[in-house]
Amino acid sequence: MTLALIPARGGSKGIPRKNIRQIAGKPLIAWTIEAALAVPEIARVVVSTDDEEIAAVAREWGADVPFLRPAELASDEAPGIAPVMHAIEQVPGHDALILLQPTSPLRSAGHIAALLAFAREGGATSVVSVCEVDDHPAWMFHREADGSLDRYAASADAARRQDLPELFTLNGAMYWIETARLRETGALVNDDTLGFVMDAQSSVDIDTMLDWRLAEVLLAGNSREKG
Repeated sequence: MTLALIPARGGSKGIPRKNIRQIAGKPLIAWTIEAALAVPEIARVVVSTDDEEIAAVAREWGADVPFLRPAELASDEAPGIAPVMHAIEQVPGHDALILLQPTSPLRSAGHIAALLAFAREGGATSVVSVCEVDDHPAWMFHREADGSLDRYAASADAARRQDLPELFTLNGAMYWIETARLRETGALVNDDTLGFVMDAQSSVDIDTMLDWRLAEVLLAGNSREKG
């Protein structure tokens, strides 16, 4: 049984109240709740929040909010894993957990189901979603005090992108892990974690207003295509 956990604290700084702000016709968090609810392998969809208004919106869109997160776990200083560990203690009885960030609204039910199948087929104890890097370190530089540039990566001779080795970065959309493994390591990403690849468009993570505008355009376009 897999528990879907959606973390949504009230004190977002870059875009105030972003988790319940309307984007493409829905509160931001609703896109993730709907995606999780559409996956049969997920036993329960729980939102972890410290905020009563976010809790009310989450319940309106079908998620469970069985507890409010303590204030000390919703501060900027709180370790990122702390709310996750708190949640699995509050909602026991699940073999695995998938953490779904509400700031990744283009991650669909299909992506979630595919990641769960990838984990099952690979015999994994943990899987994280990744996407190919946009800016390859082979084309990055240190800038010295006098303005001169030194290459960041030693193997930077490739003149074309296709000649460079593929590199991937965590996109923040999905973290799946067996509950026993999470309790053992206290971390979502470990040495044996597998990477589930997502495309760049589906990997958009909202941190700034520029990200927000891009996600809004893409979500609206997806809705038109489905309609």
